Amino acid sequence: MESTTRMQGRVIKSGKAAGRALVSPEPIGFLGGVDPDTGVVVEPNHPLNGQSVAGRVLVFPTGKGSTVGSYTILRLARNGVAPAAMLNAQSEAIVAVGAIIADIPMVDQLAIQFISDGDWVVVDGDAVEVYDQSTVA
Repeated sequence: MESTTRMQGRVIKSGKAAGRALVSPEPIGFLGGVDPDTGVVVEPNHPLNGQSVAGRVLVFPTGKGSTVGSYTILRLARNGVAPAAMLNAQSEAIVAVGAIIADIPMVDQLAIQFISDGDWVVVDGDAVEVYDQSTVA
């Protein structure tokens, strides 16, 4: 039996995307925290350190850090290593602007605690469907 969770949030950047969830319990700072050439999280002591955001649905509570983080997100997209989509509990301006200029679907005001690392996530506008990783091959 397939376990699906459906959520509706606030659209920051509309679009459609799907991919495996990469979930962080901590905020992400893109400037200095994610390598814009590789998409790998490089922030020391961050729970996602060493993991790539490329092609994943990146799930994290909120962003943090410098306004230049928006341009880091744009560089990720230009280098082909950006997340497929981004989901937040509460968006903030840096990540929102980054998603908009990089054309990455983004939704916030979501109960992200119901998304686990590896779940298959489909984003379509304000609708988010989460398929439990144990039910998806």
